[in-house]
Amino acid sequence: MNPWLLTIPLAYLLGSIPFGYLLVRIFRKEDIRASGSGNIGATNVARSGAKGLGILTLLLDLGKAFLAVRIAQHFAPGVSDLAVTAAVAAILGHVYPIWLSFRGGKGVASALGVFLALTWQSSLCILAVFAIIVALTRFVSLASIVAAAAFPLFGFYFVRHPSPIVIAGFLFIPLLVIVKHHANIVRLIAGTESRFGSSKNSRVTA
Repeated sequence: MNPWLLTIPLAYLLGSIPFGYLLVRIFRKEDIRASGSGNIGATNVARSGAKGLGILTLLLDLGKAFLAVRIAQHFAPGVSDLAVTAAVAAILGHVYPIWLSFRGGKGVASALGVFLALTWQSSLCILAVFAIIVALTRFVSLASIVAAAAFPLFGFYFVRHPSPIVIAGFLFIPLLVIVKHHANIVRLIAGTESRFGSSKNSRVTA
């Protein structure tokens, strides 16, 4: 069987698993989409008062995307066109999950998962960027945007002679993450974005 026909749909379906929604529904009997920003990602889960579930959501969202790329790399080892296309499919699955009427998360944890599978050195670099921005500003959204924007710089440094598909994937994934933060960007400019660690009774926007 053609590995493209197997791995790309599988990557999308893996990415589509809405762990944040499922965990909150199972353990708190609530719909995370009705809490805070309405996002199903780890930050909103944690800010809803379920920090443990937020951490678990982060790990599972990262893990599903990592697995999607690793499956593709089983058929085509290395940073190949198949692996990068699977990475894009997994991120699209998370952001536009078929199970939730194509309304998902912003792709930050899942993007980190695919970056770890594709080029772990770049992932360590953007993790450092993320941590520094959060420490300085306590804006998770700003840290996510800056880290995403920084990924191509590190990705193209550590992955030499990338193919056109690899180049496109390395640019598309960060761009999608940034676009999904458009509302946060507006609030950052307006000075109304919430900081991580602020009272859960304050407006939650990440």
